[in-house]
Amino acid sequence: MGTKEKNDVVRVNLTELQGSNAAGLSSPPQASQTPQGSAGPQAGFNSPVGFEMLQRAAKMLSSGTIFPERFRNNIGDCAIVADIALRLSASPLFVAQNLYVVYGSPAWSSKFLIGLWNSCGRYSAIRYEFLGTEGQDDWGCIAKSKEWATGEELVGPLVTLSLAKKEGWFEKRGSKWQTMPALMLRYRAATFLINTVAPELGMGIRTVEEAEDIGE
Repeated sequence: MGTKEKNDVVRVNLTELQGSNAAGLSSPPQASQTPQGSAGPQAGFNSPVGFEMLQRAAKMLSSGTIFPERFRNNIGDCAIVADIALRLSASPLFVAQNLYVVYGSPAWSSKFLIGLWNSCGRYSAIRYEFLGTEGQDDWGCIAKSKEWATGEELVGPLVTLSLAKKEGWFEKRGSKWQTMPALMLRYRAATFLINTVAPELGMGIRTVEEAEDIGE
């Protein structure tokens, strides 16, 4: 195989990076939809050629100054970021900006997970209903949405300050439950809704707030 043909096989561009299936959010591209109108290889861990493409993408991402500093010159982590971006049909930059390591494990920012839900096209944007007396143990939040395909209203579990205290989240050192309880109630209520209705959106990865509260 000549140099030009080899380069054509392993070339990585944004169209290829955005073309893979997004963990159920979109359908896999058909042959007519792939670059140059042929069913070419896709970047990923599923084939030697796809892995080489993924490595090239990771090398490029790790050398970019706009990428978060924690990923710079780290080809391994950038390859994982690129793979996750493929599965979510998301920008690698957006994934990198919202993926953190907490207690040795990856974790999403809650706002990113909520954004995935709001933009996936299957549900309406999450809305919040507060119950109880503000600042008291019975003060809580419920996250709500609607499934477009069925019209069904989706209601997540109630999260209260009492629950946060019983679970030990409230008293943790540096806990934002004490300083920003309304925000934390929203984040946890939304996370509960997403995890119970569409856990595939987060790919099994906890949110930063969950990981910090659990403390594992």
